[in-house]
Amino acid sequence: MSRIGKLPIVIPAGVEIKQDKNVVSVKGPKGELSQYVDPSIDMKIENGEITFSIKEDSPVNLKQKQAFHGLYRALVNNMVVGVSEGFKKTLELVGVGYRVSNQGNLLEFALGYTHPIFLMLPPEVKVETKSERNQNPVINLESCDKQLLGLICAKIRSFRKPEPYKGKGILFKGEVIRRKSGKSASAK
Repeated sequence: MSRIGKLPIVIPAGVEIKQDKNVVSVKGPKGELSQYVDPSIDMKIENGEITFSIKEDSPVNLKQKQAFHGLYRALVNNMVVGVSEGFKKTLELVGVGYRVSNQGNLLEFALGYTHPIFLMLPPEVKVETKSERNQNPVINLESCDKQLLGLICAKIRSFRKPEPYKGKGILFKGEVIRRKSGKSASAK
């Protein structure tokens, strides 16, 4: 049995949860999300808590049911936290001449290539960019959907992955890059 799957999810004030067969919808002050839950997992909403349990009579094998137990509990918990508090990620551009600016949800990057890179973000994601003198440019992303936010961060990082020799690239705020030494002179 999953240790994470056993934990109940406390429903905060201002969050509504609806269950329609195998689809769970969560609505709160930051937005609205929905998620499919496998039929082998039984979800109950009572006394301001959501609990998950494994259905014994489903045709799915036991290992798969145990994996689903923790997975769907974590997904629904992320939805509840997202619509009540939201998720935030901060990316930092480290490198000479690296710049970023936004107009609404359109990001424009200058990352040392011969051309600028444009990225249109979905309306569920709020973006803010900061470029101060003698500071690295910063991108602040905020959304109620943790999965979507992670995908967008991964897409942005893919434009210039952090490299270990000079430490340049797009990295999360506070992330430490393990540095490597370059070529060493051979002794003759």
